[in-house]
Amino acid sequence: MPKRSTPSALAADVRMREVWAWSMYDFANSGYTTVVITAVFSAYFVSAVAGKAEWATFAWTAALSASYALVVLTGPLVGAWADAHAAKKKLLALSTAGCVAGTAALYFAAPGALALALVLIVVSNFFFAIGENLIAAFLPELADSEAMGRVSGWGWSFGYLGGIVSLGLCLAYITWAQGQGQPASQFVPVSMLITAGLFALVSLPTFVWLRERAAPQTGGPGAWERLIATARHASRFRDLRRFLVCLLFYQAGIQAVISLAAIYAQEAMKFTTQQTITLILVVNITAAAGAFGFGYLQDRIGHVRAISLTLAGWILMILTAYFSSTTAGFWVAANIAGLCMGSSQAAGRALVGVLAPPARLAEFFGLWGLAVKSASIFGPLTYGLATWFTGGDHRTSILAVGAYFIIGLLLLRGIDIERGRKAALSDA
Repeated sequence: MPKRSTPSALAADVRMREVWAWSMYDFANSGYTTVVITAVFSAYFVSAVAGKAEWATFAWTAALSASYALVVLTGPLVGAWADAHAAKKKLLALSTAGCVAGTAALYFAAPGALALALVLIVVSNFFFAIGENLIAAFLPELADSEAMGRVSGWGWSFGYLGGIVSLGLCLAYITWAQGQGQPASQFVPVSMLITAGLFALVSLPTFVWLRERAAPQTGGPGAWERLIATARHASRFRDLRRFLVCLLFYQAGIQAVISLAAIYAQEAMKFTTQQTITLILVVNITAAAGAFGFGYLQDRIGHVRAISLTLAGWILMILTAYFSSTTAGFWVAANIAGLCMGSSQAAGRALVGVLAPPARLAEFFGLWGLAVKSASIFGPLTYGLATWFTGGDHRTSILAVGAYFIIGLLLLRGIDIERGRKAALSDA
């Protein structure tokens, strides 16, 4: 039998090839968030599809919120069903196909096609989010409990590298297209096809080598019954419950930044499309470094202390962006956001992996998804409503969402990791 690599990080029956295959899904799906949600289509939607209407930013955030509301309603149920039927991998394949098809169909979202664009964003983002929950549920099966932070960081850093590749390919195409005199209404739709094709291609190793280790739980309670039982016994998981509430708030700030970064860059800082894409490429590099390096730090200093550091960094980023009136200042703020984004998201996923009962991983990562996607509703909506009520004042709007990081920092107090881990392991 071949010698297992990095035995201190992986579970007993896991090889590095399988962890690589799991990480490749993060690599594959990050193109969707980077190109569609953050860098390209979001700004295109506001400027071209919606014609820079006063309500355009709000319409974008409302579409994202609708998709996340669907995830909130269905995510934990999908997770409970996946646990009961040992079907995480099958459902992951279905969600991947849905997101890829929805992204490719954005090719037809021309200027003025508002309803089509909104429907496709809701559909594609819903399937993306369900897939994100399901791939995360494999983490505790792959990582040793003492190395959850670093293995989560490996996957998340791979994800940011995937975002760099997807965005880099799109930037190369857009640069060529602009050199040919093509308008955004021509090159943005093609970039949607590039993103969809790369997602489909790069996710293949996941479905070839990632194993479904769970066994079907025949004769047990159904998905609804499992969720009801979890709710009834929520007090047993008091530390996980408190962290999910904490996550709800600080992810609201993160999701607002991710969803509206390109819009802020173009509307508040007057960046061109090319400048915005270049900025986000660099930010993805700092985010990859943050996710990879911080995972090791998290395992060393502890989960609560590590997440506290990242939230302090987010507060610093918000203040820097608010007071920045120059391009250089905004670049500094954006790269602080990159470092904090990679580290805080990987750290949060790892902590849920530590606190989730081993026999109910998909269900509890469905609850993780519920918290993140609930945050994805009111975080961007807070920003969108603030821009609407202030007549397009993006600086005041970004300051408003900064309050969520302060609340998250306060809620971290009182979480006992050892107590929470003991509760998870004692769950029958």
